[in-house]
Amino acid sequence: MTDSLSDFTKSTFTYDGKTRDVYRLGEGPAVIVMAEIPGITPKVADFARRVAAIGCTVVMPVLFGDPGRDSTIGYGLQSILPSCVSKEFAAWAANRTAPVTVWLRALAADAHESCGGPGVGAVGMCFTGGFALAMMLDDRMLAPVLSQPSLPLGLTKKARRGLQLSPEDLARVKERTADGVCVLGLRFTGDPFVKAARFEHLREELGDAFIGVEIDSSKGNPWGFPSIAHSVLTENLVDEPGNPTQDALHQVLDFFRDRLVSVS
Repeated sequence: MTDSLSDFTKSTFTYDGKTRDVYRLGEGPAVIVMAEIPGITPKVADFARRVAAIGCTVVMPVLFGDPGRDSTIGYGLQSILPSCVSKEFAAWAANRTAPVTVWLRALAADAHESCGGPGVGAVGMCFTGGFALAMMLDDRMLAPVLSQPSLPLGLTKKARRGLQLSPEDLARVKERTADGVCVLGLRFTGDPFVKAARFEHLREELGDAFIGVEIDSSKGNPWGFPSIAHSVLTENLVDEPGNPTQDALHQVLDFFRDRLVSVS
C-alpha cells in the first residue's frame, strides 16, 4: 500500500511516550501535512509533493489509516469510526483543544530544528483541519492552513461554529494573529461538514488575519462541483487553469512560499 510513497523517507517520531510513523520529502523549511480521513492517500501524497516542489520539507505524520492506500467509502468508514471516539482527537468538543495537537507541536518543533528557516507551516484537512490552528500556540508556526476543517462534529449551532480550541488557547491564537500571523481557510460552500458558521466565527475572532476561501458548490455552479464536495486540495481538486480549486491550491502554495521560503 505504500508504493505511492516510495519517494518519501519513512522514520518515526516519539514524544511523551507516543510514537508515530512520519513520511518526509524535500528540502527547506518544514510544512506539517496532516492527512484527511481515511489517511495518507495517493492524492494527499500528490499534494505533499507540490509543497515539497516549492522548496519545503514535507513532514507527514501517520495519524490514522494505511499510508498509500486509495480512498474508498468503506475505507473511510473504517478510519473515521475509531477516530470519532478517540480521546486524542476530541472530535465532538467545541471548546476543547484536541490533545493530539500537543504531539503535533512537538513534531513541528523538531522539524524546525532539523530543517531550519524562519519557522514552520502546517495544513490540516477535514478531520485534522483545525489542528493547524491549535499548532499556533507555538511561535514557530507561521503559516497555518485549515482545509475544510470539520471538527468539532455535531448538528448544534455551537458545534457548527466550534473551532475545537479551549478559550485559553483561542486567546493565544488571537495574540499570534495580532502579531501578524495569518490563517488561511478553505471550504466548499455546500460542504455538509464545514458550514458557513465556522468560517464566520473565524472571521469574528481573527478579523482580517483570517483569509477565507469559499468555493461555490451550490446547485448549478459553473464548475459542476457536487453539492457535497469536500476535499479542496485532494479528492475534489480539478487541477486545470481557471478552476477555483486550482486557484485555491496555488494560494496555499504561495502562502507557504511567502511566509517560509522567500524569507529563509
